[in-house]
Amino acid sequence: MIFTDDTVSALNFVAALADTVPEASESGADELATPDQLGALLDAWIYSGRRDGDARELAEVVAARDRLRALWALDRDDAVVAVNEILAEANAVPRLVRHDTLDWHIHATSSETPLAERILVEAAMALVDVIRADGTDRMRACAADDCSGIFLDLSKNGSRRFCSTRCGNRMAVRAYRARTA
Repeated sequence: MIFTDDTVSALNFVAALADTVPEASESGADELATPDQLGALLDAWIYSGRRDGDARELAEVVAARDRLRALWALDRDDAVVAVNEILAEANAVPRLVRHDTLDWHIHATSSETPLAERILVEAAMALVDVIRADGTDRMRACAADDCSGIFLDLSKNGSRRFCSTRCGNRMAVRAYRARTA
C-alpha cells in the first residue's frame, strides 16, 4: 500500500501518540502525563506550529489521543463519519504549505490553531487518503495478547501483525515454549 509521505508521517504520529496510553506503552505508564512528555513527543516527530505547553493543552491532546484511538478501530464507513465530523468541527480548509525541511504538503488549519485541533485535523486529512485508497485494513491493533498498541501496516503484502519487534519476539518465544513444553 502506497500513501504520500505526509499521510504516512501523520498516521505514524497518531499511532505513536495513541500508544502513550498505559496499556500500550513500553513502560506500562501513561507516557503523556506531563506537558514535558508531550513536548518531547512533539519534538521527536518534528511537530510544527503553536505550542502552549500548559495543562489545558495537555488535557486537550489526551482527549484527542483517546478520540483517535477509537477512530483507529472503526470500519471504513464509520471512519468516514468520524473524519467528516473532525473536519467540520475545525472548519478545515486544506492548503499546500512548505516549511522547515519539508517539501509541499497539506495543512488544513493555521499553525496558530490549538495543538489538539491541529493533531485531529492532520490525522483526519491523512485518513481521507487511507479511506479513498480502501486501506483502512492497514490500520491495525497489535496481535500480541498483552499489548493494545496500534500501528500502520506498510508492508508490501500487508502481513504485519505486531506493533513492534519486541511484541513479535515475545509472542514467538511464547509460541516456541508452548510447542516444546
